[in-house]
Amino acid sequence: MPARALPLLFVLSVLSSVATAAERFALDPVHTRVMVAVDHAGYSKAIGTVSGSTGVLAFDPADWRQARLEARVPLQQLDFGDPRWNQAVAAANLLDAGRNPEARFVSTHVEPVAADEAIVHGQLTLRGVSRPVALQVRMNALKRHPMPPFRRTAGFSATATVSRADFGIDAWPSLIGDDVELRIEAEAFASRTARFSDEVVPTHPSATTPPADRP
Repeated sequence: MPARALPLLFVLSVLSSVATAAERFALDPVHTRVMVAVDHAGYSKAIGTVSGSTGVLAFDPADWRQARLEARVPLQQLDFGDPRWNQAVAAANLLDAGRNPEARFVSTHVEPVAADEAIVHGQLTLRGVSRPVALQVRMNALKRHPMPPFRRTAGFSATATVSRADFGIDAWPSLIGDDVELRIEAEAFASRTARFSDEVVPTHPSATTPPADRP
């Protein structure tokens, strides 16, 4: 192979890797909502919801296996529809939201099921305890948003069931069920500055500041 062909091959390989790289998205805290449902003494399912989640998603719809997700859920915003009930759920013997103000999910691997469905395996950290959780995920859409600022947006629905006792939340076993159903409706917009927590952000004064997100 001629030596002059080597630089060209290098450039082509770089361009190819860039073209197939997973796109970065930032979770939209306004349009991402988590719902929890848990048995209330056998009478009904108590339902709570929380908005304000943040996080980063790396995603290529053509290759779910390369997807990566890191999300944080602000537990102090969990709302069961009654101030006293909210206070009880956030108390030290349940979520202990004062000392553990957020739940965190970090994906470990993704198992494709169909073109628009996958099982996202990861670690859920709640109340300082981390346990494996599998999310059943469906992609609803990936397109340019019809409203300003017209950002490219991905939408997903996800479900899972976890045991609260697995996370050390075992108070009131005769009143509160152990299985907690999770339902997540999430939107994420394309972001050139979204970073995972394990990525180092340059802090040197001469470092180039990353460009702002574009529509």
